[in-house]
Amino acid sequence: MSNSYPDALKLSRIALNALVGLNFAVGVLISFMLIGSIVAETWTMTALGAAHPGRAPALYLGMRLIMVLGIAAVPLAHVVLTRLLAIVETVRRGDPFVAENADRLQSIAWTVLALEVIHVAVGAIARAVSTTAVPLHIDWNFSVARSLAVLLLFVLARVFEHGTRMREELQATV
Repeated sequence: MSNSYPDALKLSRIALNALVGLNFAVGVLISFMLIGSIVAETWTMTALGAAHPGRAPALYLGMRLIMVLGIAAVPLAHVVLTRLLAIVETVRRGDPFVAENADRLQSIAWTVLALEVIHVAVGAIARAVSTTAVPLHIDWNFSVARSLAVLLLFVLARVFEHGTRMREELQATV
């Protein structure tokens, strides 16, 4: 199999590796923010634009819960990025239709679904703790595109699984 798009694959690998590092950095920053919100509550929450805790104690709790969910999303994003990186590597080698890629796509699909659940939880928390007097400005919305992407990933996992099985059967008959 010829490598029709070597630059695209190289760029994909570079971008995915950069995103792995960025994901880790974001996790560290959110962790520092969470620790700061506990150790230096007034300063950190003021820096984040939150009101004094006496006015809205639920707001601080909600913000901390959102930070915890942000930290929980980091390993999930890592799963997605590293599985994609492994798939790109099999494409670079010229053999993408392998059983491992079907498993990787299935894993990515479940992980993206989990990230969507976290996204909904963040929106629910923000809505629950936000008031007109002390609003929590988080732009949350339902996305049909993200939901379709999850479904597409599950379908692609099945396509890869079926393609791999068909190729193995063909090789067995030759």
